[in-house]
Amino acid sequence: SEIRVCCVCVSKREREKGRDTPVPKEDPDSPHGKVELKKKVTLLRGISIIIGTIIGAGIFISPKGILKNSGSVGMSLVVWIACGVLSLFGALSYAELGTSIKKSGGHYTYILEAFGPQMAFIRLWADIIAIRPAGLAVISLAFGQYILEPIFMPCGVPEIAIKLATSIGITSVMYLNSMSTSWTNRIQIFLTFCKLLAVATIIVPGLYMLFKGETRNFENAFEVSNIKLTGLPLAFYSGMYAYSGWFYLNFVTEEVENPEKTVPLAICISMAIVTSCYVLTNVAYYTVMSAEELLASQSVAVTFAEKTMGNFSVAVPVFVALSCFGTMNGCLFAFSRMFYVASREGHLPEVLSMIHVRRHTPLAAVIILYPMTVFQLFVGDIYSLLNFMSFLRWLFIGVAVLGLIYMRYTRPDMPRPFKVPLFIPAIFSLTCFFMVFLSLYSDPVNTGIGFAISLTGIPAYYIFIVFDRRPKWLQKSLDSINRSVQIILEVIPAEH
Repeated sequence: SEIRVCCVCVSKREREKGRDTPVPKEDPDSPHGKVELKKKVTLLRGISIIIGTIIGAGIFISPKGILKNSGSVGMSLVVWIACGVLSLFGALSYAELGTSIKKSGGHYTYILEAFGPQMAFIRLWADIIAIRPAGLAVISLAFGQYILEPIFMPCGVPEIAIKLATSIGITSVMYLNSMSTSWTNRIQIFLTFCKLLAVATIIVPGLYMLFKGETRNFENAFEVSNIKLTGLPLAFYSGMYAYSGWFYLNFVTEEVENPEKTVPLAICISMAIVTSCYVLTNVAYYTVMSAEELLASQSVAVTFAEKTMGNFSVAVPVFVALSCFGTMNGCLFAFSRMFYVASREGHLPEVLSMIHVRRHTPLAAVIILYPMTVFQLFVGDIYSLLNFMSFLRWLFIGVAVLGLIYMRYTRPDMPRPFKVPLFIPAIFSLTCFFMVFLSLYSDPVNTGIGFAISLTGIPAYYIFIVFDRRPKWLQKSLDSINRSVQIILEVIPAEH
């Protein structure tokens, strides 16, 4: 008789027998039961995913980019407020999409539902080879810099030390997401409270000094001669990067408890908290620092703390590093589900839609980005990565929200528990496309690279998806590799 060495292979007869017999209610964290992604995302966990991914390094790094490209203190505050309103419009649009299309996957799923598999694959292709690795690399580099800052003060942190700390941070986040969904969410809640505490340590002393009469940095705040119209798109990119993260709950819709109520409520509560925090934080920055000091600073939050808190400023980089770690954790948790769904739709290798037999995590989908992200750490500086990534991200988010408008007419009978006025997705998608158009004028090199990467998805779609007639020897080899990976990772197809 044939001996099977695969520890994860369960006979079909046993699984069917298990379905026929009643199963007692079990602890949600138990490794037993059906092999599937459990509904473990409550309202609090949903809020922590959104706030925890939005408030990362953006508020501590981006003020410099926004001020530099907008030209004045007043205009930079206008950009922050405008980005908050724009993000709210996008978040409300995604609340409708998330409650009407109850599938995980976020942007990919909505483009797939509205415009079909080819457009969705182009989005997925850009995600895998550019957007997601670059995004994780940017926030991870910020983590590496801030976690080492107290050790090397007052000297600068060596580049190799930042890269090493960054690699350790990425590895630990990958391990956490691979081991337990419950612990990933619990740590996310803890890190969200940490980052709100970090923001509070900036807002409270800043507003205290403002109420004491420190208003000299707000004089001539709207100096017209300093405003740079050609730089405004890049200023918006920096601001939208700081707000980005409002869409990540939509990546895990299938794991949300009662998504019709939880998704819109979590989005609205989170956006109200984040927008208030961001505007007050920037007012605090400008109360303590002049525009010249802010532009000269390598770490805006640390410079602020040195001016207001003295020796206690050493603690601020640690809070910022924890904030970045929370964003890394939330991002990886969310977009691993997009790869899981894309594999289920046949756009990625089958093993990516398999679940660990004991941990109940999409292990292969979690670790797929690891090599690409580590590679990105050694390419380009943080601002060129940010601008390059923002162009591709907002292009496809604009397409996804355009799909909401399109489906209002092509699928009018689709159930929509949460419905927004059409002007909200219309304004948001038009603004996204307008920023992309202006970026071609302001930064043609990065924009051109972004377009080129997106267009490579067209031949890739026909090579890997459409023309799937492979030689028998090649198909046999691929099947063998798939089985080997399945055995090594201990994953099996999810039960539905």
